[in-house]
Amino acid sequence: MAIFKGAGVAIATPMKENLEVNYEKLEELIDFQVKNDTDCIIITGTTGESSTLTMEEHKEVIEAAVRFTNHRIPVVAGTGSNCTATAIQLSKEAEEAGADGLLIVTPYYNKATQSGLIGHYTKIANEVKLPVIMYNVPSRTGCNILPETAAYLYRHVENITGIKEATGNVSQAAKTMYLTDGGIDMYSGEDGIVVPLLALGAVGVISVWSNIAPKQVHDMCMKFFEGDIAGAAKMQLEAEPLIDALFSEVNPIPVKKALNLMGMEAGPLRAPLSEMEEQNAKKLAEAMRAYGIQLA
Repeated sequence: MAIFKGAGVAIATPMKENLEVNYEKLEELIDFQVKNDTDCIIITGTTGESSTLTMEEHKEVIEAAVRFTNHRIPVVAGTGSNCTATAIQLSKEAEEAGADGLLIVTPYYNKATQSGLIGHYTKIANEVKLPVIMYNVPSRTGCNILPETAAYLYRHVENITGIKEATGNVSQAAKTMYLTDGGIDMYSGEDGIVVPLLALGAVGVISVWSNIAPKQVHDMCMKFFEGDIAGAAKMQLEAEPLIDALFSEVNPIPVKKALNLMGMEAGPLRAPLSEMEEQNAKKLAEAMRAYGIQLA
């Protein structure tokens, strides 16, 4: 059974002006998501600036998210690393914190062969009992989980149950679904192609877009599951200008700007991320207004 079905939010980590984690605002962001029908909180992912959280902060942010969500919806914790031992430690800590599942990105910078990926994911999964979603985003990591590798891991490691498909390659997603007989829990990692991947058998999305429009992303998924394919496609296409604006600079720069424009006080970004360029911020604000999002 899938950890969740529908719209999971890859939630931003709010910061104070001094760049400490703002736990008060994190609780507010989680409440906003739950009240607007988001199906899962994904904490300490790319959008959550996990790469600049210390090990201690990483653990504390997951613990806080579990506490603030309070079993209303599942919490999936990002626990990936380019070091297998570190990923195991982070995964164990997330399990102890009460997370419902793990999202584990491929190794980055040092990369890995396909056999190395099999070893990496197998070792991590064998150290925990939680279900594991593999995260395939080669544009960031330089490392691609090929469909054959994903299928091998799904078939041979009991608690590897899903994959976040963020290659942007629909053909690769289709092959992964084919090789797993449609059994793997696939989540779109690209907000612009959620409905196409649902049509291939995906069970939902791990979404940046959901940070600012949780109700719409949830409703789009539900329309699809209820058989209103045309309605879901219409919602997908209507959001295209907004999605383009949300990825006009590297994530999470635009989405944090969007949250701040909404008065959500997500705060600044940790270096090396920088504030959004003025011309792009202006286009983002225009796209948000056109989509019907009220700005502060």
